[in-house]
Amino acid sequence: MNQRHATAASHAADPRSESHSAVSAFALWLFLIMCVLLTTRVSADEALQNEKAWSALNHDQMASMLRQSLDEYGIVPSVVDQTSSQFAVDLGQQGLDPMDAFVSSIAGLNDAVKTILDLSSADPIAAAASIDPSAPHYAEIESLPKPIRMTVRTWLGRSLVRGRLYDEALPVIAEVDASETIDPASSLFYRAACYHALLMKKEALADLRQLLENEDDCPVRFSRLAKMMVADIKPLKEDSLDEIARLMTDVSRRLELGRSDDKVEGQEQKIIDKLTKLIDKLEEQQQQQQQQQQQSSGGAGGSQGGQETPMDDSRIAGANGNGNVKKKDLDQDPGWGNLPPAERKEALQKISRDLPTHYRDAIEAYFRKRAVQN
Repeated sequence: MNQRHATAASHAADPRSESHSAVSAFALWLFLIMCVLLTTRVSADEALQNEKAWSALNHDQMASMLRQSLDEYGIVPSVVDQTSSQFAVDLGQQGLDPMDAFVSSIAGLNDAVKTILDLSSADPIAAAASIDPSAPHYAEIESLPKPIRMTVRTWLGRSLVRGRLYDEALPVIAEVDASETIDPASSLFYRAACYHALLMKKEALADLRQLLENEDDCPVRFSRLAKMMVADIKPLKEDSLDEIARLMTDVSRRLELGRSDDKVEGQEQKIIDKLTKLIDKLEEQQQQQQQQQQQSSGGAGGSQGGQETPMDDSRIAGANGNGNVKKKDLDQDPGWGNLPPAERKEALQKISRDLPTHYRDAIEAYFRKRAVQN
């Protein structure tokens, strides 16, 4: 008994025992802090994952956005009540498109928006020009509250995209903040449609991916088309035959719209340059293959068994001519370079015979449009 007491007393008096206890307590305290920090970080990560870049608004939220915007714009309360009530009726009983109803409500209170509304059906290009900073009504439009500006731009951009006026639509809708409109899905979808049509791959994929991040709130028609556009433009490579065919389709679209301006000529020159580059690349590959075949065959340039081999392309054959060639005066022949219709058709068939149907149709449509323009 006395020995056990003595041993306990010695441990109690030993400073190493106290140090070991302190280290254990510190380790436990550190472990608890790490657990708390880890739990907090996981919760924050989950919150970020659950946070959506955009969300669809129901009719009540749309009406609330309209009311708040009108209040900010300084409309008298009685008119705000009347406009908001009519907007709710248009969405509910009338079943109107939310953006159509929203823009119509604002047009009754703002002359610049009314001008855009009237021009959109009569002259959509002029309507798009009214958003330009040099336009007379631009300052008046920019003075509107942000939700109104963003929704009006989205509405006009949608109208232009539906008319395949992508060049005019993009400046209108490019800077739209989707979260500040009554229809964020439309803002993202129609802007992505512009980028897709104009072969702006990076920008198109960014908007399409953001749209599909919240597929649950996205209209089915948008989500299906968005997935198709992603699959269509993602594999697009610069200077490929696919890109050339798309450029030809774009030129055909512009010609159908009656365009024959510098933009069209620039696109045509781009097509020619890319085709030339592609042909040069293919010829280079063919030459490399021929050289490899010659090397693999041992470069048989002599005779075997008394039989002579054909003359190499690199050797100059004997000739008796003096080498003078009569120059052809091409300027005197107005039809030079133009094939008769039958031969032209045959040439086009040979050019596009081995191409996939998508490329062949685009090339043939392109040359048909050019023939009509000439």
